Formats: sequence, C-alpha cells, structure tokens
Amino acid sequence: MTVTLTRADEGQAPALARPGMLGRLGGLAFRRRGMVLLAWLAALVVAFGLSSAFGGDFAADYSAPGSDSKQAQDLLAQRFPARAGDSVDVVVRADAPVTDPAVRAEVTRLLAGLSGLPHVAAVDDPYASPGGVSPDGRTLLARLNLDVANPVDMPVADTERLLGTAEAASRPGLEVMLGGRAIQLAEENDIGSEGIGLLVAAAILLVMFGTVVAAGLPLGVAVAGLAVSGVLTGLVAALLDVPDWAPVLASMLGIALGIDYALLMVTRFREWRAAGLDPEAATVATMDTAGRAVLVAGGTVMVSMLGLFAMGLSFMTGAAAVTMVAVFVVLAAAVTLFPALLGYLGRWIDRLRLPMARRRVAPSRGMEWGRRVRRHRVLAVLAGVAVLLALATPFLGVNFGFPDAGNDGADTSSRRAYETVSEGFGPGANGPLLLVADPVVAPRLAGDLSGTAGVAAVSPVRLNPAGDAAVLTVVPATGPQDAATEDLVRTIRDRVIPSATAGTGAEAHVGGVTATAIDTNTDIAKRLPLLIGGVVLLSMLLLMLAFRSVLIPLTAAALNLLSVAAAYGVVALALEGGWLGQLIGIDTATPLAAFVPVLMFAILFGLSMDYEVFLLSRMRETWARTGDNARAVTAGLASTGRVITAAAAIMIAVFAAFVPSSDVAVKVLGFGMAVAILIDVTVVRMLLVPATMHLLGRANWWLPAPLERHLPQLHVEGRPENA
Repeated sequence: MTVTLTRADEGQAPALARPGMLGRLGGLAFRRRGMVLLAWLAALVVAFGLSSAFGGDFAADYSAPGSDSKQAQDLLAQRFPARAGDSVDVVVRADAPVTDPAVRAEVTRLLAGLSGLPHVAAVDDPYASPGGVSPDGRTLLARLNLDVANPVDMPVADTERLLGTAEAASRPGLEVMLGGRAIQLAEENDIGSEGIGLLVAAAILLVMFGTVVAAGLPLGVAVAGLAVSGVLTGLVAALLDVPDWAPVLASMLGIALGIDYALLMVTRFREWRAAGLDPEAATVATMDTAGRAVLVAGGTVMVSMLGLFAMGLSFMTGAAAVTMVAVFVVLAAAVTLFPALLGYLGRWIDRLRLPMARRRVAPSRGMEWGRRVRRHRVLAVLAGVAVLLALATPFLGVNFGFPDAGNDGADTSSRRAYETVSEGFGPGANGPLLLVADPVVAPRLAGDLSGTAGVAAVSPVRLNPAGDAAVLTVVPATGPQDAATEDLVRTIRDRVIPSATAGTGAEAHVGGVTATAIDTNTDIAKRLPLLIGGVVLLSMLLLMLAFRSVLIPLTAAALNLLSVAAAYGVVALALEGGWLGQLIGIDTATPLAAFVPVLMFAILFGLSMDYEVFLLSRMRETWARTGDNARAVTAGLASTGRVITAAAAIMIAVFAAFVPSSDVAVKVLGFGMAVAILIDVTVVRMLLVPATMHLLGRANWWLPAPLERHLPQLHVEGRPENA
C-alpha cells in the first residue's frame, strides 16, 4: 500500500511508502493550494465566457432516426411548413350548442383575440373545418398554429398570455381550455431544486461527521463542481440536442456524486490523521487509497453513461453528454480541489464541533452486523433475492408509452382540455395520425382508411401549395396510450399503405405525436439489449482490473441487475395510479416512457458500482493484508457501512427533489432512482453482497494466473509497500 501501518507500537506514526501518481498529485495540490483555487476560479470564468458566446438552447427531437414517423415529420417540414410548427388546441365546452349565434359570437371574439397574440401564425376556423364541432354540438375544437417548430421555443410568458385570454373568456355555462405541449410546459413547476439537495446533504453530513469543517468540505467540492459543469452545459447544447430536463439531472447527479466522493475521502483522511499522520501525509495517503476508489467509481458511472450513446437517439446522446461533463468535473474536483482545500482546513478537520456530537463512532455495530450476516449467509442470500424478485414482479405488466396531457394534474388546463376532447370527440381525437402521401394515391388512401377497423374519422385530402404532397388526418377510435392504437398504426403501415400504393411508385408515411411515440419506444426496446450488455461487460472488466477477481465482477453485475429490476417493479406499481402512485402525484394509470428505464439503468448501474467499489476497496485492502476472507468481508462492511449509508441518504434526498415535478416522466425518473438507491444500499450492499462473499469464501479473490500476468494493475486498495 502507498501508506502502510508498520508501526512497532500504538504511539508510532505509520511508515510511508513511495506515493503513487494520485498521491503525488494530491501532495502537489496540497502544497500549491492557492494556485489550485485560482485555477478553478479561472476555469469557471473561461467556461462562463465560452458558454455566453457559443452556448445553445435546450431542445431535443424525440423521434427515432430513420423511422416512418421521422420521415413524415421531415416531409411535413419541407412540404407543409405551416403545419410543421407547433400548435395549441382551443377547446370550448358550452351548455348550449356551440353553433348557437350567441355562443358562436363569443367563440369568434375569443379566436380573434388569440390570433393577435405573439407567435400565433394562424387560427383554424372550427365551424368550417371538418371535426371542429362534436357530434352532440356542445364541444368545439380549434387549433392555433404557432410560428415555432418546437414547443420549448415558445416563450412561457407568451403562452401564459394565451392561457389568460382563455380564462377571461370563460363564464358559467361556457368553459374555455387550452391544450398542447406548449401549454404543458407553461403549466409545469420546477423540475427539481439543487438548493433542497444541498440543504439535506448538509444536515446528513453534520450528523455523520459532527463538525462543521468536516461537513463543509464535501459541500465545497460539490458546489465548485456544480458551478463549472452547470456553465459548460450550454456549450454541450450548442453541439448536441439536449432535452430541457437533462441539465437539471446532470447537476443533481453532480451534486450527489461530488458529496459522496468527498465524504469517502474525508472519512479516510480522518482515519489517517487518527493513525498519526500529519495533514500533508494524510492527504497523500487519502488520495492513494480513497482517491483511487473514487476514480474507479467515477469510471463506472462514465462507462454507464457511455452506453446511452449506443441508443442512437439524439436526446439520449445529449442527456448522456451533459451528465458525463458533470461527472468528469466532479472527478477533477475530487483529485485536485479536495486536497487543496485540505491544505487550508485539514489541520482543523475536527473543529467547530456540534453540541452533543460524539468524537468517534465505534465500528462495533457494523462488526456485529457483519458477523450476523456471516452466520446466516444462506438465509440472507435467499431472503434478499426473494425480496428483489417480489419487488420486480409488477414490471412484468408495465404499459410502455409516452405520458400525455391525460396524465397531467387534474387542475391543469391541459388535462381538462384532454378530457373534454375525449368526451366530445372520442379518445382518439387527442392523438390524431398524420399521413403524408403523394397526391396520386391520397384519394384512394382516404377511402381505404375510412373503411379500416379502428379508424373513427378521416379528414379530406389537403394539398400543399406546390401540389406535390398531400396530408390526411386520421382520428383513431382509441386513445393515444391504447394498445389498439399501436395496432392501428401497424395495420396502416403494413396493409393499407402498401395496398394503396402498389404499382404506383408512390410513398406514404404515418406521422404525428402518437406515431412518433410508438416508433421511439420500439426503437429503444430494440437497442436496449446492446446498452445493457455493453455497460455490464465494461463495468465487469473495470471491476476485474480493480479487484483482481473473476467472481466479484460476476456477482456484482448479477446483484446490480436484480437491484435495477426491483426498482423498475416499484415504478411500475406507482404508475398503476393506486395508493403508491397517489403518494407521488400520479392519480391515473400512466404508461412508462421507454427512455425512463433506459436512463434509470445507465445511472443506477453506475451508482450501484460506486457503492460496490467503496465497499470492496476496503475488503480488498484487508484481504491483501491478512488473506482472511471472512475478516476482510466483515471489516470492510464495518468500516464503510456508515459512509455508504450516509452517501445513499444524500443521493436519495437529491433525487427525491424530482418527485414534485409536474412532468410525469421526470417525476418517475426521480422516484425510481431514489427507490433504487434505497433498495441497493439496504438489501444489496448491506446484505446480499457480504452474504454472497461469505458463501464464496477465498474464491472471491481468485484470478487465473494468465490474467494475473497480463491485466494491468489499478491498485484501488493502494500499492504494496515494495511497489
């Protein structure tokens, strides 16, 4: 090890071996701490300047590349630019028929007022447009065509003016509601709060360490990382499609990882100080031990996020890129800024102690728990696996799809508009399909579609000004989230279009929001095995390099997959809209957007490996010193149990800040990650991992001789004294 306890008696300080590269870097940062702080300040200024000059906006295309719906979307943009822009639905529900002269006059005034507001390019006349008035005559649907192609480009203030105009036109007996993605965005609350996460983390750190200085160090590292990475997201957005929720996800993950990594290193620094090392030597020793574990842990997160690039979806790539930037900045802060801060505060790490705080918590509880797990290791494995499988069961019945306005809050205009349209025009009116076709086959397509089972209505054929393209609006008989609607889309593509275009050389494509959601979910499902296989294999290789073992990576991968599956099951249960869903604000049966489990897997697999590295690095350290597997497992669990528990509590609090979001996908993502971390740290890390390692015994640390000779050494637990 870089620092070894080779003292002759308790009063003698540990003997120091030659520091490794990370230890030397830590020592340099400790001695040149002023320069390091100035370098970080300069990095922040440069990043801010570059982002201000070249930063892009946060917007993403959720369509699947090369899909039929993507081709339809591109054709609409090229041939029907007026219809390619975003739109807002104006829904009017009246006690009297909407064709009544008095009601019609009010509707006409309303639409005229809306047409004069910013970004409204045109207003369809509902009285002249087919399908504008419901069969019972009491519901009216008009569409405002906006001059923005993407709803995120619509200024919220201008959308709020639309909502205000609609609200002003409402009266008893006449209700006006607005729907559409732009309306949803304007009615959303904040996605999450970095401030809440930092406050909760501060409280946990104070309880963990008992001193203000020790608790403040992880917060300082996290805030510095957040400042730099948060500014850099604008540069990433200039190069890639970054969804609007991705920067918040990246910043929350950066905060959590920054605090967790610094927490581990503060704990190790205090141990080296207690062993008799001076602040600089303790810093070097910390970087050569805990610092190595942090780099390996961060590497597993980076590997997991790299897997998202394999999905081939632009918004996934953008989300992965900003997240990886946040993780990279956190790692840079951990190996440079943290030792520099120790140069200022290391000598006073235990100062400003809280009243009633104990100076040191004995590891006896952790040792006792470790011994119990060892005695009952078979029962612990069976019980732990049974719990995870039981939690995962609800995922077998999950409904994949994109949440829509029908899943918004009950008091929102978008939800009320959605439900009113469903009642007045049928559920399919909320998810019409758009067919873009050559004019030569458009009339036949319209006739064939009218006689197709599952089609409620087909609009008249509309030609573009050049006369070289036609568009038809097809209203399904079922809602956007209904499996029958997906079957209808496939029927149109596989049977109706080929029959209508046979022998003509003409083409037709099915687009619209509903078709795009179907294609995106299908594309993600097709690529998911590639993501899982790639991330698991690369993570296993990293663990094999780090811990010189074949079985440890295998068991870690299996247990992490079980942990993620259990989290999926809890999420699926919440999406049913029952008691669990209502606790987090989901009151209707809601589909699961396919990108949510993909993001959850990538992030959670990386975080699970983080805790695995924290735990195994201490076990490996004891094993290298004693050769006693039982002692190594028990001691590693006892020494890291509090650190892992505190780190997980911080991570749970940070991700729980997503749950109040009104965006269902973001809410589910935060809830799922918080639940997964809770499951991982309790059932997996504190029970299944040590129980499994007790069962395997010395085989845990077996590595075939040829691999031992050829695999490079990472020395996560530190290096032998003679290295």
